[in-house]
Amino acid sequence: MCGIVGLHLKQPGLQSRLGELLVPMVAALTARGPDSAGIAVYRDDLPEGCLRYSLRAPGPGYRWVDLTEQLTGALGEEVSARITADDSVLVASGAPEPFLRALASCAPEVAVVGYGHALEIYKDVGDPAAICDRYDIGRIAGYQGVGHTRMATESAVTTEHSHPFAVGADLTLVHNGSFSNHATVRRRLVDSGVRFQTDNDSEVAARFIAWHLERGADLGQALQFVLKELDGFFTLLVATRTQFAIVRDPFACKPAVVAETDDYVAVGSEYVALAELPGIDGARVFEPMPEEVHLWTRTP
Repeated sequence: MCGIVGLHLKQPGLQSRLGELLVPMVAALTARGPDSAGIAVYRDDLPEGCLRYSLRAPGPGYRWVDLTEQLTGALGEEVSARITADDSVLVASGAPEPFLRALASCAPEVAVVGYGHALEIYKDVGDPAAICDRYDIGRIAGYQGVGHTRMATESAVTTEHSHPFAVGADLTLVHNGSFSNHATVRRRLVDSGVRFQTDNDSEVAARFIAWHLERGADLGQALQFVLKELDGFFTLLVATRTQFAIVRDPFACKPAVVAETDDYVAVGSEYVALAELPGIDGARVFEPMPEEVHLWTRTP
């Protein structure tokens, strides 16, 4: 059992409050996932051509400033850092491949949690509310966010196994449930050249979706492929730089509630996660039906 939440803001007036609104949503689902938690936020405060990299250190006291200077020298372009707890978000211009190669060379011990133009990810082991406080989530502005509280059932309780899974630029996935044929799908992806970082079945779903997106599918089509090829009981919430989508398995075994107003779309495993949102009393509230893909696209 896990908890998922998401918030897709339609109007800019709430963007300064994104983190403030997400934190109580995540904390409300602590009972569904006390082992670990994670939050992905989407921001539009970078110039085009720049990417942000959410990085995790191997331990406390990591020398992020030194790493930033090393990367600046290796790339010949300025790299900036924003340090939060033991993690850091680094910003650099240009394509991701040179940065990722330079990072692997300069600091192979540092893990890339996610990257993209808009995406930042913070995740850790422990109490969800404490994690939100540790990474100062409540002060983050942005236009979209997803969160997860995890109760581990099929893999280890580690930060690596925590959600969200971010396996492509600006792509994140959170998952409640389990897949019965994930090993088969994993083998097919590995045979096609896909590399995995964990044994978590949710990572299989994330990389399956990314594989289809890389080959020209849109997000809605990729989720239809999930329904066709992945077996199990699940609710998936998936976000990209411009889209926000939810889908449930053919039996809708895992709970999900959606609330939509003129200002936002909110998703939670339980209504309690949505109950304190502004304007919730006037929202259109519904439970997605089995195998329905509900997708919203951002209008800049």
